[in-house]
Amino acid sequence: MSKLAFLFPGQGSQYVGMGKEMAAHFSEARAIFDQADDCLNMNLSELCFEGPKDVLLQTVNTQPAILTTSMACYRVLASAGIYPDQVAGHSLGEHSALVAAGGIDFSDAVKLVQKRGQWMQEAAGERNGGMAAILGLSAHDVVEVCKQAESCGVVQPANFNCPGQVVISGEQKSLEKAMEIAKDRGAKRVISLAVSGPFHSTLIETAGEKLRSAIEGISLNVPNIPLVANVTSDYIKDLTDLKTCIVKQVSAPVRWEESIKRMIDEGVTTFVEVGPGKVLCGLGRKINKNVKFLNVEDSVSCEKTLDYLKGVL
Repeated sequence: MSKLAFLFPGQGSQYVGMGKEMAAHFSEARAIFDQADDCLNMNLSELCFEGPKDVLLQTVNTQPAILTTSMACYRVLASAGIYPDQVAGHSLGEHSALVAAGGIDFSDAVKLVQKRGQWMQEAAGERNGGMAAILGLSAHDVVEVCKQAESCGVVQPANFNCPGQVVISGEQKSLEKAMEIAKDRGAKRVISLAVSGPFHSTLIETAGEKLRSAIEGISLNVPNIPLVANVTSDYIKDLTDLKTCIVKQVSAPVRWEESIKRMIDEGVTTFVEVGPGKVLCGLGRKINKNVKFLNVEDSVSCEKTLDYLKGVL
């Protein structure tokens, strides 16, 4: 039997205006934004809907904003009776997946990811680093590139996104060296990313340790929907596994390509990206062209997706 999976986007998918139309058209979506405003004691909804962009782009704001927008879209699907058989989220999106799977309450999650953003930014500020996308090399080649550049400092694979697209993260000098080596090895493109630090590297492990302490005061549950974790590209097994993945995820690579393949191996034939943007749809189609990728971020995409799903479920 074919299965349905929901995918939740991570940082980088944000844009001014996200969620605005969903909140205007669906009371379930509006209620989530109102709840986030109350939980954070700030007008997060206005920041999502109207900006300003520079404030939205601050990691401490971006992370709860994306999670809130994603969950607003999810609640509309749920109200229509559409529930996933499996879930996954890219980096920050894993927290959205955890909410959808009943692993954490939304109110706890939105406050936790605000702190996550703050701690990641603080950890990044202590190191002169960044990230770069390597296009056109295999994952194995990118791993070798990083090993060669380690003589200049820390540089590591950060996101194994899809065939021919791996993001690396590290200290500035070693990052630049890795970019040079990648070009010499025949990379089609090497792109320096506009991020504020070396995320998903061991350079920001201190953020994970702060998360470790924070989650001890939060009620967490084993997901009631199978959730594939970034760190392992496998399903969360128990509460210990869940806590370990939450902590390690900020400094470990996102194994997205493997995660999608794992879900396909378990029978998923339709994926819906739930939240702002279509980044994960694009990556997914490069991983496997034989499965269906849809998205929900506004009323038009929502109706289109619902029409399709009601025809096949």
